[in-house]
Amino acid sequence: MTYDYDKTYEDWKWDLPDSFNMGYDCTDKHVVAGKGGKIALMYEDETGNTETYTFAQMKELSDKFGNVLRELGLKKGDRFLIRLPNIPAFQIAFLGGLKIGAVPIPSSCMFKPHEVEYRLVDAKAKMAISVPDHVAAIDEVKGNCPDLENIIIVGGASEGHLDFDELLDKASVDLEMEPTKYDDMAFFCYTSGTTGPPKGAVHLHRWTIGNDPDAMFWNHYQEGDILGHTGDLNWIFPLGNGFLYAWRHGMTTFTYNGRFSPEKWFDLIQKYKITNLASVPTCYRMFLQLEGFEKKWDLSSLRHCISAGEPLNPEVVTAWKKLLGIDILDGIGMTECMVYLSNQRDMMIKPGSCGKPQPGHNCAVVDDDGNILGPREEGNLAIKDDDPGLFREYWNKPGKTSEVFQNGWFLTGDTLYTDEDGYYWFAGRGDDLIMTAGYRVSPFDVESAVNSHPAVLESAAVASPDEIRGVIVKSFIILNEGFEPSDELAKEIQAHTKAMIAAYEYPRVIEFPKELPKTPSGKTKRKVLREAEIEKFKANKGQ
Repeated sequence: MTYDYDKTYEDWKWDLPDSFNMGYDCTDKHVVAGKGGKIALMYEDETGNTETYTFAQMKELSDKFGNVLRELGLKKGDRFLIRLPNIPAFQIAFLGGLKIGAVPIPSSCMFKPHEVEYRLVDAKAKMAISVPDHVAAIDEVKGNCPDLENIIIVGGASEGHLDFDELLDKASVDLEMEPTKYDDMAFFCYTSGTTGPPKGAVHLHRWTIGNDPDAMFWNHYQEGDILGHTGDLNWIFPLGNGFLYAWRHGMTTFTYNGRFSPEKWFDLIQKYKITNLASVPTCYRMFLQLEGFEKKWDLSSLRHCISAGEPLNPEVVTAWKKLLGIDILDGIGMTECMVYLSNQRDMMIKPGSCGKPQPGHNCAVVDDDGNILGPREEGNLAIKDDDPGLFREYWNKPGKTSEVFQNGWFLTGDTLYTDEDGYYWFAGRGDDLIMTAGYRVSPFDVESAVNSHPAVLESAAVASPDEIRGVIVKSFIILNEGFEPSDELAKEIQAHTKAMIAAYEYPRVIEFPKELPKTPSGKTKRKVLREAEIEKFKANKGQ
């Protein structure tokens, strides 16, 4: 049946039950409904190891892990850090925490020890779960984390750690579910800004309900679908679209633990007959670089594709449609509110546009006073502050929370405009945040790492346009006296930065100007540098 956007948007009503547990909703309810034998998760890693889990198995394993957490002293509201790659233990640990009211905090395995320490200390996390390859960062800083009591290891524990498999084996399958409310804290994810340390965006158990329109009209779930997301579950786009939203609706998901390559993912789509693909523009551009891919692989199972994490250029949408006959439905979201604005099923696609607000979500482009702007007027993308899928607050940062909740709106910091047909168009970030290859990078974090090199006096990090990644991180560096610019020094600074921050954050290009543009008060004008990079990119392309 064709989806009537205008009527659905006008008629939408939220149904928010007072008692609601996200963990129960994603597994137990399917078992109760007699669908426990349906496959919830298909898994493969880069060594070729494969595993399959039904909803009944995931219910039992997450129940067991909930009891493990209780035995370790965790209770409703207690936080624990998840530092896991894309392995089934991620889903088990996450859901087990939700079921007892504990609060999982997914965290990238790429984070360095000081980044891990910040999250553990800021959240007052009582427990952490990791794997042998990634636990060193936790071990290095655990002495500085007074609330951290236990570390669980998946895949073989060494001295001082608890073994995940042993704990599960001993745990009871009978779990007394915590009677959570729909507006109780469920989990939080840390998000970067342009100034200061990361902020924990607190999401409530209602989060999956609040994103039902995403599942229905952007992902367009159908019975029999197999959903594959190319990203890591510890980021909110894969966490929702590749796991929680899908399991709420009883869909089968596929998860891969390994480095992304377009060839590998075409193999996986063909092997597992993936129907719904979720990815970021960088990956779609890499797919399209493989000439003749549509003939080399059997991609006939693929019927639906979505993209988010950074703007999707129109050329990719057009080329994908020409080769596969499938639209890529682009959307725009962030850690605080995920994707509310998107192209949707049965909607006319305007390549380059991020579509329209999904039903149930009251979005607008507003000025600094919260007034709604007209077509072609650039402003701040805003969402009504009573939206059920919106985060509640920044953990332990009331000042930062009040900055983004104003005049009845949540202000995203993204600059957009609408056209005469009500479509939204991305114009840029209002706060210098860098969106590269699906990651959001704080220039503050990059500059802090770069500036710690002894040769650096000061620096500025900005987004520089790139054919494949959309943009890359570029640093403009002023050197201390006694140091001269060189390719060798640039590589040395890059290596130093990689050791300080996550690999996706380091500057791929370094330039040594004589000075940085400044305001009269001495602040670096990143916007001037960013706009110069855009003009240089256009000139090189002959535009």
